[in-house]
Amino acid sequence: MLKHLVWAVALGACSVLPLAHAQTAAASYPNKPIKIIVPFPAGGTSDVLARLICQKMTDAWGQAVVVENRAGLSGNVGADALAKSAPDGYTLALMDVGNLAISPALYKLPFQVPTDFAPITMVAYSPHLLVVPSKLPVNNVAELVAYAKAQNGKVNFAAAAGMGSATHLAGVMFAQRTGVAWSYVPYKGGAQAMTDLVGGQVDVTFNGMVATYPHVKSGKLKLLAVSSAKRNAQVPDTPTVAETLPGFLTGSWQGLLAPAGTPKPVVDKLYAEVQRIVALPDIKERLTTLGAEPLAMSPDQFGQWLKLEMTTMAKVVKDGQVTVD
Repeated sequence: MLKHLVWAVALGACSVLPLAHAQTAAASYPNKPIKIIVPFPAGGTSDVLARLICQKMTDAWGQAVVVENRAGLSGNVGADALAKSAPDGYTLALMDVGNLAISPALYKLPFQVPTDFAPITMVAYSPHLLVVPSKLPVNNVAELVAYAKAQNGKVNFAAAAGMGSATHLAGVMFAQRTGVAWSYVPYKGGAQAMTDLVGGQVDVTFNGMVATYPHVKSGKLKLLAVSSAKRNAQVPDTPTVAETLPGFLTGSWQGLLAPAGTPKPVVDKLYAEVQRIVALPDIKERLTTLGAEPLAMSPDQFGQWLKLEMTTMAKVVKDGQVTVD
C-alpha cells in the first residue's frame, strides 16, 4: 500500500490540448453549486476534510460547495453515485484508500475505478502507528517479529476497521514481509480496538494517529514504528517500519475525484484550488491535528499511482487469501 507514492509524485503531467468548448466551460466554472459526495457517515476524516475544502471553495468562488454523505457498503454506494453523475464538475467525491484501492480487490463493483472516475488530486495522507500494549515485552519491529514467531501463531492482530480495511491489510502486508503468523480479530471501529489493545485482549495493530497516539502519550500503548516513508514530524524519535523492512509503506489517504469525462480544464482548475487550500496555514494546522499531511499530486500523477496501488492491493488480498463477509 502506498509503495508507489514517491514514484508517482515524481511523474511528469501529460500535456493535453483541451477543446475550445472545454476551455469555455472551465472559464465560467463554477456558475452553480457544487456537491462533494462523502461515501461515509458524518464525522469521519473524509467528512471533516471535505467540509474544510467546501468552505474554502465557497469563500473563493462565491458558489455554494456542499457535502452530501452517502454511506453504505464500505463506501461503495457513494462511489457508484459519482460514477453515474454528469461529468460537468458539479458532482465530485472525496474517497479513501478503501474505496479506490481495496474494494476493487474484494468486491464485485458496479463501477470500475480506472475508467469511471477522473482523478483530481490526493488531498491528504496519514500514516499508521504500529502499537502494542505497554506490557508486551517488545520495543521495536525486530523484537515484535521475534516475539510473534516464538508464540507460534498465538499473537492476535486487531483489525481496527474490520476485515479488508486498510489497517487489516497493513497487518497482512507486515506478516507477508516478515513471515509471522498471527490471528486477526475484526472490529467495527478503532475505539473498541484501542480499548481491547490497552487491556491486553489483543496484542498488536496498525491504526491511525488520531485515535492511537493519545494512548501512546498516556503510556498505555507502546509505539514501535510509523508506516510512512520517512519519520513523522509529530514523533520524530520513532523509527519507520521501513527502517527494518525496506520499502514497507502503508497508511490512509483521501482523494478527490470527478466522473470520467469531466473536461480536463475543469479538473485542472479543481486541482489548483484544492492545492491552494491545503497549503493554507489554518488548513495545514487542522491536517496536523488529524495526523495527516497534504500531498502535491497532480491529476495525472494521482491516476497513474492509483492504478499501480490497485495492483499492489490486489496482490496483497490474493496472496493473503483475504475475504470479507
